[in-house]
Amino acid sequence: MFTGIIQAVGKIDAITKMGDDLRLSIRADNFGLEAIRIGDSIAVNGVCLTVTKLTKTHFEVHVSKETLSVTTGLDSKKAVNLEKALRLQDKLGGHLVSGHVDGVGEVTRLEQAGDCWSLTVEAPHAISKYIAKKSSICLDGVSLTVNRIGQDTFSINIIPHTLENTTFKHLSTGSLMNIEVDQIARYVERMAEWASDNAA
Repeated sequence: MFTGIIQAVGKIDAITKMGDDLRLSIRADNFGLEAIRIGDSIAVNGVCLTVTKLTKTHFEVHVSKETLSVTTGLDSKKAVNLEKALRLQDKLGGHLVSGHVDGVGEVTRLEQAGDCWSLTVEAPHAISKYIAKKSSICLDGVSLTVNRIGQDTFSINIIPHTLENTTFKHLSTGSLMNIEVDQIARYVERMAEWASDNAA
């Protein structure tokens, strides 16, 4: 589990093809690699991946074909948001994030609003029903609050700190982002389905 509070921005330095899978070497100088062990989970742009190798400056992960097919941003040398797995004694500063991406969205608008920025994303229709005004959402691993919703779009507000300390500074219209919806919405749907299927 994760919180959606980004701890560092790393960079995919090397990509090695392994059949249909990829092995990534990610540079993470300011991520506290000394506290990480092989086998640990790390959220990379919101995707939960397992550490397979460590050096003083890099860690490696194996990305499966399945993961590549449902996410974005893991197949090119670029900056990535990083977060270590949540420990029981850690503060929950964002919201509970599993690192299991629900879909890929596209930035349709990014404009300055005072000192902040307003970001509008078009989500896949299949997951739009899980996105509600004032609900939590995770974009590329960042915990955010939905301000407005449309048919298949939603808007969030980005404060200067978030913009400067995540990969959001590189966003533009047309950028693709990993989306994980609030887990509570999925549980509510499942409970409603169960109640309907088992109604007397």
